[in-house]
Amino acid sequence: MDTHYDPPQDPIRVLHDDHEILVVDKPAGLLSVPGKGEGLADCLIERLKEAFPMVLLVHRLDRDTSGVIVFALTRHAQRHLGLQFEKRTAKKTYLARVAGRLEPKTGTVDLPICADWPNRPLQKVDHAEGRAALTDWRVLRAGDDESRVQLMPHTGRSHQLRVHMVALGHPILGDPLYAPETSGAYPRMMLHAQELRLRHPDGGEGIRFRCPAPF
Repeated sequence: MDTHYDPPQDPIRVLHDDHEILVVDKPAGLLSVPGKGEGLADCLIERLKEAFPMVLLVHRLDRDTSGVIVFALTRHAQRHLGLQFEKRTAKKTYLARVAGRLEPKTGTVDLPICADWPNRPLQKVDHAEGRAALTDWRVLRAGDDESRVQLMPHTGRSHQLRVHMVALGHPILGDPLYAPETSGAYPRMMLHAQELRLRHPDGGEGIRFRCPAPF
């Protein structure tokens, strides 16, 4: 299991900022929030505080996932956005490269997930103790060795997309936790938060933020 933490030092790319929200492109390899233990303090939100001292957490992306993430700049915005994620009205689209030929072209994974306690931080499918988790997929391009897919989660369970792809028999390539046998062949985990759609906390207008995958 990969526990080494050497986050990238490139400047954080800001996609949008206004009086209520901040949207950035999180690089792969950087924690969204501080981790537990020495050496895990460097993270996205701490770096953002240098330019945006009032930045507040709304949701997270896994350390090894890149892409669009939104932060609040006021308590009102944090509450407003938090409710959108809680009520599943915020819509997220991810791009992934997964092992093998994923078929059919579209489908849904409906498998409950919970913590794999003896093997933390891993999660697992568990029909007895797991919480409901739902993911739609759409294949964009498929070959014998790998498929390029869009993943649309309806729920926000920890490691949901990673666990669901493993359950389908098509793990995300380069995943150090769930497909460690592939991690040496890829420079990073091939999972990117490509698009986020939500309503602006000031007035409720529908807005969309998009950031192409770097792979």
